[in-house]
Amino acid sequence: MGKHRYGAVIDAGSSGSRVYVYNWLEAQSARAKGTGDSLARLPNVKTKKKWRKKVHPGISTFGGKPELVGPEHLKELVDFALDIVPKDEIANTPIFLLATAGMRLLPDHQRAAVLEHVCSYFRQNTRFQLPDCDLHVQVIPGETEGLYGWVAANYLLGGFDAPEKHDHGKGHSTYGFLDMGGASAQIAFAPNATEAEKHADDLKLLRLRKVDGSALEYRVFVTTWLGFGANEARRRYVDSLLEAYPGEQELPDPCLPVGLLVDQTGHEISSGSPGLKGKQPHLIGTGVFTECLKRTFPLLEKDVPCEDAPCLLHGQHTPAIDFDVNHFVGVSEYWHTTHEVFAMAHKDKAYHFHTYQKQVTDFCSRDWKDIVLDVGKQKWGKKVDEKIVEEVCFKASWLINVLHDGIGVPRVGLEPVKEPNHAHLNKTSAIIDNAKDRGFLDPFQAVDKIDDTEVSWTLGKMVLYASSQMPPASNALAVGFGGNVPGTKMPPDFQYASGKYEPLPTNVTDGSGQDWHDRMLNSSSPRRMSGGLILLLIFVLVAYLLRGRERRLAIYGKLLSLVGRSPGTPRGKRRKASRILGGNLFGHGSPTYERVLEAGDPDDYELGDIVSEERNSGSSNGMTPQTGRSSGWATPARSLSPDFSRSSPKNAGYFDGVSGSSGGGNGLGITPFVGMNMRTESRERLAPRETGRSRAGSPNRRSPLTPFKENLD
Repeated sequence: MGKHRYGAVIDAGSSGSRVYVYNWLEAQSARAKGTGDSLARLPNVKTKKKWRKKVHPGISTFGGKPELVGPEHLKELVDFALDIVPKDEIANTPIFLLATAGMRLLPDHQRAAVLEHVCSYFRQNTRFQLPDCDLHVQVIPGETEGLYGWVAANYLLGGFDAPEKHDHGKGHSTYGFLDMGGASAQIAFAPNATEAEKHADDLKLLRLRKVDGSALEYRVFVTTWLGFGANEARRRYVDSLLEAYPGEQELPDPCLPVGLLVDQTGHEISSGSPGLKGKQPHLIGTGVFTECLKRTFPLLEKDVPCEDAPCLLHGQHTPAIDFDVNHFVGVSEYWHTTHEVFAMAHKDKAYHFHTYQKQVTDFCSRDWKDIVLDVGKQKWGKKVDEKIVEEVCFKASWLINVLHDGIGVPRVGLEPVKEPNHAHLNKTSAIIDNAKDRGFLDPFQAVDKIDDTEVSWTLGKMVLYASSQMPPASNALAVGFGGNVPGTKMPPDFQYASGKYEPLPTNVTDGSGQDWHDRMLNSSSPRRMSGGLILLLIFVLVAYLLRGRERRLAIYGKLLSLVGRSPGTPRGKRRKASRILGGNLFGHGSPTYERVLEAGDPDDYELGDIVSEERNSGSSNGMTPQTGRSSGWATPARSLSPDFSRSSPKNAGYFDGVSGSSGGGNGLGITPFVGMNMRTESRERLAPRETGRSRAGSPNRRSPLTPFKENLD
């Protein structure tokens, strides 16, 4: 094993799959090169822009043809990863395929078949480390995605490694995380001390491990809102327009630029199209953004009863957010909708509510034809096409409503915001470029990259995994997440970052830099002698098994004499010795042999057996073969194949609820595996699980950490 470890994660989304490759220093190398500060940090997980690749369409399109998912979808991603990972490190490199959307909509049998073929393709066509497909190939719920995103954001901003530089007040140093895809939106944050104590049962315990083996622990709230992604919100919005204008052919839409005609699915229609009349109702843009804000507000479903206060959206319980200490970063749609058009993807443009709303209002009131001309001139860059500018007005109104009326983020520029002590600093490029030095100042900031690293939940997954590979300090508990339990108890639903396996050897090199297997072959190594003895014993055993039956019996007699027995030993004792020293290797498993042994003297039997062997060897004599006296080697071997079927663990936790494998899928469920030939990957030292009561959840509401059947992200 070299000084660097690698890992590959495939984000299998609804529109496509993207592979990310990461690396970090192996534990011993990191400790040898580390100083006091670096040892007290999490592993330095790195990636490069050229270390990621995306293919289309999504993996869910293979539901009816799962056998093609490997050659027609995975091959390009796998080959890409294989070109990055050094060849001598491939066998030490774990690969994960985690599906976040699309796959949840497939029937159970199709989803299981696709995941099964993914696993088979990985194992048959690569040498990547893949000990457990339930852990490495699965569908994850939105809450897990949100938690991984929270880890990634805080890892890149420095909230974990240098909390003193990110003191937001009240002992709070971490950032909240917001993510919005096509079908759902997620939120993850660590409440202040008061709220954390009040809503302890709603939090998740997250444990990481530093290079020096010491643990980091956080209590995080995470939930997902289904149907609150940008695409699903637009679909619900169009439905509301159809209800507001029953029987109308042309529906005025204030969330579209002036004069833009689209059908109900959002596809543009030519104004002179003869098919407009008599067809399905269509939408025409009026470009009144203030009206758009009013019409999208009901989609927040704030009127849904809150059975367990406080709630934010759709009556789902969420601890109160203290924006004095909870500063949020938003990714995906939060970034694209605020920056692609209105900031031209410049990372030094901070989100400012008043400025942003004015920009959107001016843009959406423009005539569609003029906007198309600007797209042709690449006014907003090469990546902005007509589809993006067509959708941006609705998405902007939805984002504003979710942020400020839904989550409650203060409107910077209109509402008073408590300024931290260092608020006088410039709020432009320094906000991100120097994030690790001082942190974000505002309650919300949209980000895409930090220090040229994409803020992706896949990074959070790999940070957890790399953290679990650091040998633990004394009494350190396992890395992963689960129910919020006090003290050192292990939650019954704890999800291990890399599986419940035995640790790899930590002392893989010595001072000379030799690997352990090189030292075994070194003549000066004390391990060489034991390895040589084992090899010699193997040769002796093989040579013994290849001897003829009569020779084995002769050797057997000599062995009996060495332990104080003789060929004349009483039958009962001799049988017991034979079972100890060989069993069926001497033919004792044959029923005919037992009958002969009981019928005659043992010495006569051995002599007679030699004669029978001679008769059987010559079929030309016309003698009938006596199969009853054949050696034990002629007996069909009993199958010794252990059961590698993937069954759900007895204590399946919250994240195990989503179907994720051929075995039914267990979210992040961990399946014990057997077999001496399976390689292990985790460096976990697992504390004994203590039996305890599960978290007490409210009987009147759905737990925020219960997986849902989610639509496409």
